[in-house]
Parts: sequence; structure tokens; C-alpha cells
Amino acid sequence: MIKTRLIRLLSHSKQFIVLNVIWKWIGLLSQIVFTYSLCIFLEQVIYGALTKENMYSFMFIQIGSLIFKILSDHMVTRTSYLASRDVKSELRSRIYEKLLKLGASYREHVATGEVVQLAGEGVEQLETYFGRYLPQFFYSLLAPLTLYIVLAFTVDSKAALVLLVCVPLIPISIVVVQKIAKRLLNKYWAIYAGLSDNFLENLQGLTTLKIYGTDNLRAKKMDEEAEHFRNITMKVLTMQLNSTSVMDIMAYGGASFGIILTMKYYLYKQILFGQALFIILLSAEFFLPLRRLGSFFHVAMNGITASEKIFKFLDINEEKNSLLYLKDNEQINIEIKNMYFNY
Repeated sequence: MIKTRLIRLLSHSKQFIVLNVIWKWIGLLSQIVFTYSLCIFLEQVIYGALTKENMYSFMFIQIGSLIFKILSDHMVTRTSYLASRDVKSELRSRIYEKLLKLGASYREHVATGEVVQLAGEGVEQLETYFGRYLPQFFYSLLAPLTLYIVLAFTVDSKAALVLLVCVPLIPISIVVVQKIAKRLLNKYWAIYAGLSDNFLENLQGLTTLKIYGTDNLRAKKMDEEAEHFRNITMKVLTMQLNSTSVMDIMAYGGASFGIILTMKYYLYKQILFGQALFIILLSAEFFLPLRRLGSFFHVAMNGITASEKIFKFLDINEEKNSLLYLKDNEQINIEIKNMYFNY
């Protein structure tokens, strides 16, 4: 679910998205080093094999990995901000420039309330799309492969393979949800834009409505539209909660399956205590990146839907709708005849 036109429009964000993924990966490696050293440390404590030199070595490794983890988390936050920093200003500037080119004729193509809604909340959704969803999308592909390689070479390839095989269950559920969500969100945004436009018109014409005594009628109509919007909002929230539950079941179910298999290997003396503990502590990390991707997915879907409407507005043909612009230093005379005013 990558919108190539958005990426091309904000191509300068690519480097920060790449840096974000790299820092996430460094943080994962730091966590792996910390977890492995902790497991070996506990194993030596249990079997009485810990020496004073080893204890200092473990302390040095764990403190160093914690420092790298804290640094990577800080840089992830910073690069996330930099990736989405120019999204709002760039898109809102383009929407404003398009409005100036179209002039008053923009209402022939789009309602005022919809433009306000797209320039407001629609653009806000895209900030999360660039700052969180895209980096998490690429990291969620990199993290399980990294963990598989580490566990396969340090502990047991069979247990690592089982965990890796269970990982694709989450993106499969995301793809299924995406097909349902896209139709529902298109309907949601259409109703949202209509409600916003009607509210703006009623607010601007409130004096006229009161003069003609139709304000109560319009208020009842607004109540009906608001109730309709509430219903569609509840459907969107229900869809999001259900999909989250499915992803949680797959994520923690896959981790549980890997843990059970690891315990079996440990009971049959096929792996040591430290190795078993290492797999148990990292088993959830196979699934958490994709689980976080799923949580950003719904916001990203809102952003994608909004971006489609924004691009549809930006693609309006200006030739038949734009005003005639004067060339530099060109003069024009305006003459008005038979103009009058009455009240």
C-alpha cells in the first residue's frame, strides 16, 4: 500500500524514511545483543560458571547495547519527524495554488467544505503515513529476516524457521482487511465531506435561514446527517477493532507456538537453557513489527483515501476554468455601464 505519486511529490522525504529504517534496525540489533548477553549471563549464574571477568564483560556489553538502543530510539523519533515535516506545508500550498488558479469556478468541481476538510484533516492523516507507516512497512520486512538469521546461526534453525513461517499470517490478514476497508473508507470520506460542506453552508447562511424561518428545518436535516455520519464512523471503528483482534491472535499465537516448540527442544536436551531463554524472549519480536504496522495501517488507509481526493482536485483541468491572466506590463481598460443597486 505505497502511493507512488505521493512518494514522487515528496521525494526529499525518501532519505529520512531510509534513515528511519536503518535506525530501527540498529535498535533491533542492540536489543538482540542485550538479550543474548543477558541469557548467557543467567545461564552461567544458574550453572555456577560465572567468573568475575565474565561478569564485567556482560555488564560492559549490556550497558553499551542499552546506550545504542536509547540513541536509536531518539534518532527514529527525529527521522520520523523529518520525513513528515514538509508534508503538510507542501500539500496545503499546492491546494491553495490550485484554488487560486481555478478562481471562483472551483465550486463547479468540489464543495468548499470538502476542500477545507481535505486541507485540514486529510493532510494531517498523510503526516502519519510518511512519518510512521512507510518506515514501519519496510522495517517490518527486515526485522523478521534479521531475527531468523540470528536465531538460526546461534540457537536452532528449525525453531527460527517455524517463527518465520508464521509471520506472513499478519500481512495476509492486512490485505484481506484492506479490501474491506477501502470501500468503507471511501464511503466514510464522502459522507464526512458532505456533512462538512452542509455545516459550512448553514453557518454562512444562518441569518438568511432565520429570516425565512427555515433554521429549524435545516437543523433537523443536519441532525439526520450527523447521525448517518455517526453510524458510518462506528462501522469504521468496528472494522478497525476486529482487524486488530485478528492481528493480535496471529501475532501472539505464532509467538506461543514458537515458545512451545522451544520448550520441547529444551526438555529433550537439544538446546541449552540460555538458548531456550533467548528464543523465548525474542519470539514476540518476530511479530511485533508487523503488529505495529497493522496499527498504523488504518491511519494510512485514511491518508491514502484523502490523498486520492486531493490528487483528484489537483488534476482538475484549469484551461476552461481559470481566469485570464495579464502579461507583465500589459494594461487593460474596464468600463461599467448601467450599474445600479437596490435593497
